[in-house]
Amino acid sequence: MARDQVLKENWEAVVTKLSNKFGEGETLQIDAIIYLIGVQELGKGSQSFEKDEKINLMHIAICRLLEPFGYYKFDFFDEEGWPHYKIVEELPILKPGEQTVLIKEAIVLYFEEKELI
Repeated sequence: MARDQVLKENWEAVVTKLSNKFGEGETLQIDAIIYLIGVQELGKGSQSFEKDEKINLMHIAICRLLEPFGYYKFDFFDEEGWPHYKIVEELPILKPGEQTVLIKEAIVLYFEEKELI
């Protein structure tokens, strides 16, 4: 099976699984999935977050998702328990469609590692 087709099927499996659990009848979009990964990586469970905390959660998720690709490396937890990452390698300049493919690949890999798909 072609690589693109495998990614498409695995991505749809992730979206379906998460939408069924968290979507309240709606299909989750990529930004919502990134947010959920950030909440998971923070490890403090479901709670209310301020707007800037939500942005930070998405940043945590992006760093964690791109860590296996060699772009980020976990550095430390701060005094409030928030993970921090350092840049290992600058991201290449990607077209928007290429960015989306990279993030989808990273999300699929994340859920494969967690054995959720």
